[in-house]
Amino acid sequence: MKFKNIILSTVFLLSSSVLFSNCSPGNTTTTPAVKKEVAKTIPAKTNDTIATAPVTYPPIDKHLYDSLMKRLAHGDTTGKWPVKNTPYPLPGAILPYKRVVAFYGNLYAKKMGILGELPPNEMLAKLKGEVKNWEKADPKTPVQPALHYIAVVASGSPGKDGKYRNRMPFKQIDSVLKLAKKANAIVFLDIQVALSNIHAELPLLEKYWIMPNVHFGMDPEFSMKDGTRPGKKIGTYDAADVNYVSDYLSKIVRKYNLPPKILIVHRFTRKMVTNYKSIKLHPEIQLVMDMDGWGEPELKTGTYRDWIYKEPVQFTGFKLFYKNDIKKAPHHMYTPTEVLKYKPYPIYIQYQ
Repeated sequence: MKFKNIILSTVFLLSSSVLFSNCSPGNTTTTPAVKKEVAKTIPAKTNDTIATAPVTYPPIDKHLYDSLMKRLAHGDTTGKWPVKNTPYPLPGAILPYKRVVAFYGNLYAKKMGILGELPPNEMLAKLKGEVKNWEKADPKTPVQPALHYIAVVASGSPGKDGKYRNRMPFKQIDSVLKLAKKANAIVFLDIQVALSNIHAELPLLEKYWIMPNVHFGMDPEFSMKDGTRPGKKIGTYDAADVNYVSDYLSKIVRKYNLPPKILIVHRFTRKMVTNYKSIKLHPEIQLVMDMDGWGEPELKTGTYRDWIYKEPVQFTGFKLFYKNDIKKAPHHMYTPTEVLKYKPYPIYIQYQ
């Protein structure tokens, strides 16, 4: 069976839904722990936030940057990779100098990902182990550990404003920053807008965007532009939405003299990101299209090929699911060595 047919017929099986039971988008029951805690959202005081001291970075070595981007292309001869006419990043860029390995989830719900499934110290120890695995598989690329935290969670309940999303308390985000500091990790804050929109949600977290160690993830799966309840079908973002985020974060980077922000855009279907050729790139932003689908190896391969490789933007990512990837035969989750067979090499790796 052709990969495309597999993908189209199993689009909901590939859903990376982390809020609903067993990660299935067909079940829209809010995780009880999340529903209970979010009702008590408490605004954080400024001094609760863990900040990072400013750092002066050396200028970008363009020759080194070009050579690393060529290496990421992994021998691709189609001309798609590395992507042409992309801007050089500002000093302090993480990509492509390091590969980011991130643990994803929410502290209120074990079913939303490994970040909240294990006790904090056990989780950090496991992350350290995965970092070593990637360093062994690709010794030429240093690894940057990361915690990818869902700061706005799509919900099965409408809430008081009918937007079907829950904003996490600032004090919980601060606790993730403290955990990250223990592991020398960077932090991604992820937003699932549901019936809200990215223009409304992104600015509410500006106190975190001004931190050099905090980056951003946007999830089209739960961007329900037509008013459908999240979980009933796969949502979408347009290039205009991605450009809004890039422009917004670029201004913050320039205003506060920060290193470039990494912007993760999750994707496992064509319609999740429309008009990709209109996505604008900036020296202040490093944009990663992250293959976010779960399933057996053959299915993940087809998804990466069709929606990531064939529609190049800048960098690529790959998501691995400790549980969902082994549900079907051959009941096997890819190892780092197996992921590194892809063209281009994924430079951002996320574990859920």
